[in-house]
Parts: sequence; structure tokens; C-alpha cells
Amino acid sequence: MVMVNLFNGFYKNRKVLITGHTGFKGSWLCLLLNQLGADIYGYALNPPTKPSLYNEAKIDEFVHSYIGDIRDYSNLLEVMLEVNPEIIIHMAAQPLVRESYKIPRETYEINVMGTVNLLDAVRQVSSVKAIVNVTTDKCYENREWHWGYRENEPMGGYDPYSNSKGCSELVTSSFRNSFFNSKDYEKHGIALASARAGNVIGGGDWAEDRLIPDFIRSIIEGNNLEIRSPYAIRPWQHVLEPLSGYLLLSKMLYISGPKFASSWNFGPDDKDARNVEWISKELCDKWGKGVSYNIDNNPQPHEANYLKLDCSKAKNELGWTPRWNIEKTIYSIIEWNKRFIAGDDIRSVCENQISDYFNTPN
Repeated sequence: MVMVNLFNGFYKNRKVLITGHTGFKGSWLCLLLNQLGADIYGYALNPPTKPSLYNEAKIDEFVHSYIGDIRDYSNLLEVMLEVNPEIIIHMAAQPLVRESYKIPRETYEINVMGTVNLLDAVRQVSSVKAIVNVTTDKCYENREWHWGYRENEPMGGYDPYSNSKGCSELVTSSFRNSFFNSKDYEKHGIALASARAGNVIGGGDWAEDRLIPDFIRSIIEGNNLEIRSPYAIRPWQHVLEPLSGYLLLSKMLYISGPKFASSWNFGPDDKDARNVEWISKELCDKWGKGVSYNIDNNPQPHEANYLKLDCSKAKNELGWTPRWNIEKTIYSIIEWNKRFIAGDDIRSVCENQISDYFNTPN
């Protein structure tokens, strides 16, 4: 399998702790690491949706799962000292823009202080060698320009979610400078990076106020899809794209340390940055059976109209490139959800898509 060759057995029996492992991205990451033979540990709240990919794929069967709140520092530290992970991928978050308008304080507590809690706990866990803090493409100060943001662009964020992730990036930078500085690597032995992905989509996402889950719910309920901000352009990518990047980055942090301890973008090629209406039309056309959409013209909370990432750094220094274009990504989502509705074994569906993804030339 290409995936095994890509990672050269690096993750075999290696202890990896995932925060937020019960979420959509966390569940796919667990499935990926299971294929690679890793010893997987998770720290998160219970799955955030019903149904959830975590439950449907029976991920509890192969993950050492600890249910806990990232804001609970004492419990988090206790778990980390018990697990003694070598690699940590931090994904525990309040991940929704529209939700952040409803619960701004909680969004900051989870996304900012959750990051502080994790990184401060790492200082007391001697086994840790590599940490990837997963944030978002929305962490940048968005100027609505037509070229991709690079890793050295200023942090910002209009809404509480985006801004809290920009703050998480600043926390990461501060901890890297203050406690995990590359000049002192021989003393502490910890390499810390952050990763910024595009609009991640794929089978198994049932979150509220996201385009793909809204589309699937509309089909099940027999309604037309209601779309907001039809002309907003986003860097859409299948969930396996950034996850493969996180794993490559974690590997290089572990092997080479400070050389890779910085921020990284993992986004699609420019041609796959499409507007919401184009994605909606493609979803409806590919599903068939007269599925359609309507445009919701009611006032909406502010979201960026144009957003792209420049991923030159990851391509040139990590050797990471996207494998699936937007058409293939949408096809995979349609296939996944049709098989879910048909009652197929979801873990097998995911594993087949993982195999397909890594056997696609990049």
C-alpha cells in the first residue's frame, strides 16, 4: 500500500495522542493511524453529533479513549502522564463559525485556553517529542485578496471562532519561543508546529451549519438544500488531504526537530477554490434524483467572502501535495453517504476510501 511506503513504517507501535479524537476530523485521523499500526490514544468529549463517525466506525474498538474536557487542566495532565505519548496532534476545538457567535466566551476558553493547557502540560511529560496544533485557514487577517495566504501573514480573524484560532497560533508561537526554543532543543527535545487547513469536507460530518451535512440532511428529510453566501469562495478539500499533511509533519518533527517547528498550510490547488453555489450545484448533479437547492436571502452573520491558502512551503519542504481534486472529493462524499444510507459497514467504507486516496498519484 502506498500509504505504508509513504510513512516507511514510522507510526508502527508509536504512541500518538489525539485531542478531539471523537470529532469528524479526529475520527478520520484515528482510522488513518490504525491503518499505519500506531498505538492510538484520544482525549475528548463524547462525540459531538448523532450520528457520529466515531460511533458508526466503531473507533472505540482500537483507540484508548479518555473522555475529558480540554479546559480541565488537571485531568488532561493526569491522562498525559499516564499515556506518555511520543506525538500529540491537538484538534480539540469549538470548530464552528456560526456557533462562535452564540457562545463566544466558551469558544475562546476551548480554542485558546485549551491550547495553553495542552502546551503547559507537555512541559511536564518527558516522553513528548513532536506536537502539531491544528488551527484553521481562517486564522489569518483576511483582506479578501485573490491570492493565497502564506504562513508569515498576520494573524487576525473577524468572528470569535476565527479570532480564537488566530490567538491559538500566537499561543503556539509564544510557547515555542519561550519553552521549546530551537536553540535549546538538545535540552527539551520537543518540536512544536501549527497546521492550517482549508474547508475540510468528507463523509461522516454531521455538524450543524456546514454545507455538506446540511445537504445530506436535506436529502434524508426530502427537502431542497438551503444555501447561504452562495458566492463565497473557499479552499475546499477532502479531510484526508490535511490529515496526510499532519502525519507527514509529525513524522518530520519527530525525526528532524526544530527544522520543521513552524507553521504550515495544507490546502487545495487554486483551481479547487470554488464558491458555495458551485459546490451545491455539483453535489445536486452528482447525487441525481432531482435533488436541488435554494438560496437563503436572509441576513447572515459575517463570514469571509474570499479565502485561499498558499501551500508552497508544504509542497517544497515536506513533499506534500493534494491528491484529489474537487470533483473527485465530491464523488467520494456522494459515494460515502449513499453507502451510509444503505447501511453498509462504515469502517470498511472509510478504509476503502483511505486506500483509494493514497493510491491516487499526486
